Amino acid sequence: MDTSILRKLSYGVYVISTWDNGRPTGCTANSVMQITSSPKITVALSLNHQNYTTECIKETGVFAVSVLAEDSAPSLIGGFGFRSGRDVDKFDGVDYKVEDFLPVISDSCGYLTCRVINTMETDTHTIFLGEVTGAGSFDKGPEMTYAYYHRVVKNS
Repeated sequence: MDTSILRKLSYGVYVISTWDNGRPTGCTANSVMQITSSPKITVALSLNHQNYTTECIKETGVFAVSVLAEDSAPSLIGGFGFRSGRDVDKFDGVDYKVEDFLPVISDSCGYLTCRVINTMETDTHTIFLGEVTGAGSFDKGPEMTYAYYHRVVKNS
């Protein structure tokens, strides 16, 4: 099976964040999509069951989505993606802000903050439906797509 076609689906690269007993934690994700725009903006987020951020979102009931830009530091992807928040402080040395009571990455296009309104479990992932409670844009861009990440950042 040639799975490279999945890189041509139109989606981005994101840092998902929440709290771990007052400490910011998060992970890299590429599965976020808008579900509705009215009457309430709703997004869907898919995270692996084994991901520590999944556990923290289930505990807190809230999460933020930082939309990475093409010129965001590539180290953000690896730093939030290839180690566990159980073991390390992924936000150590990362510039972030607290917006709508959630940590968001400063080196990004902007953010959404969300309140979990429903979940769906699959064999390997939890899909969170989040009502958007806040949003903002930063002076960065254009947004990084998953295809751009593979073609330019990862060079594959």
